[in-house]
Amino acid sequence: MRVFSIGSDDSFREYEAKPFDAEHEEAVLERWLESNPDGILEDSGVMIIGRQVQTDLGGFIDLVGVDRSGNAVVVELKRDRTPRETIAQSLEYAAYICRLDADALERILRVYEGDESLSLADQHREYFELSDAEAVAFNKDQRVVVIGQSVTPQIRQTAAFLGSKGVHVTCVEFTFFEADGGRRLLSQDIVVGRDRSRAAQVSGASRKTTETEFLASCDEHGRAVFSPILKWASQEPLSVNWGVRGFSAGVYFDASRVNICYAYPAYSGWKQQLYLAISDRFGLLTTATPETVVASLREQADGIGPFVRAGRGDLKCYIDRMFTEAETDAIMRWLESARQAIMKYGPKP
Repeated sequence: MRVFSIGSDDSFREYEAKPFDAEHEEAVLERWLESNPDGILEDSGVMIIGRQVQTDLGGFIDLVGVDRSGNAVVVELKRDRTPRETIAQSLEYAAYICRLDADALERILRVYEGDESLSLADQHREYFELSDAEAVAFNKDQRVVVIGQSVTPQIRQTAAFLGSKGVHVTCVEFTFFEADGGRRLLSQDIVVGRDRSRAAQVSGASRKTTETEFLASCDEHGRAVFSPILKWASQEPLSVNWGVRGFSAGVYFDASRVNICYAYPAYSGWKQQLYLAISDRFGLLTTATPETVVASLREQADGIGPFVRAGRGDLKCYIDRMFTEAETDAIMRWLESARQAIMKYGPKP
C-alpha cells in the first residue's frame, strides 16, 4: 500500500513504509495503542485497564482491556513478525485473565490509573456511554488480539481455527510510514476478523500525565475551568493524583484519602468533564460528614447549571462550552465547601 500527503499545490508527497522494529521498542507501540485503542477490535471499542500486567506464571500481558459488553481483552504486541508461539502465549494469558473476577479487574484498573478510588463499573459505563438499561457482567468471556507488522500465515490459520471453535481471536497488521519532516502514520489492517483498516496519525504517550500535558490536552473551555481548580488543589492539605489521562483532587488523612473531584481532558474516553465525588466509594460519604451536610452539598451542586446527576448520586458536567464567570466561581465555592466539610468532620471512625 502506498500512502501520500497532498500539498497545497495539489502535489503528492509519498510516505515511506519503514521497518518499525529498526528504530522503536515494543513499549512505543504499547503507548501508541493504549492512547488509540479504537482500531484494536473490529466490532467494539476497547477500554484499556492495564499495561504489562503480570500473570501468576510470571508472564506479562502487554495490554488488558474490556469491551463494551464487559468481556476481557488480552492484547499481545509484536513489533516485527509474529512468531509461531505467539498464539500459545496469548492463550496462556487469556487462561489467566479468565479466572479473574470483577474486583480483580478493578484492582488492575486502579494500578493502571494510579487512583485507588476508581470503580470499574462506573468507568466502563462512562467510557462506553451506556444507558441505565444496559446491564454488564464483567469477564463472562475473553478475547485475544495479536498485533504485529506481519502476521504470519501460520498465526492467521490458527487464529481462524480457534475462532471457528468459539475462541475469539483477532489479528491486526500495522504498517509504519514516515515522510519528510518526521510526520508519521500508522495503518492498521484487521486480517483475521471482519475486514477493516484504519490509518491514524500516531504519537507517544506518557505512563502518567502531568499538569502541563493535561492542560495542553484540554481545549480553551476546559483550561478555563481546570486551571483554577489545579491552582486551588495545589494548596495544602490538598493533594492531586495524576493518572494516564486526568487527575483527582482530595485530602489525605494518614493512610486514607478522600476524593473531592475527578477531571478528564477532551481526548479521554470520558470526554472533557468534571466529576464531583459525593457518593463515590472514596468521596464525601466515606467521611463522618453528617447526611444533612452531604445533602446540602449535593443540592448546592445541583443548582450549578452545567451539572447533571451521575452514578449513585454524584454529579458531573461536560465542559463543552465556555462557562460563565459566575458558573466557574460557583464550582470553586462548592469545591472549597466540600474541602471544609471533609476537614471538619474527618474520616469515619
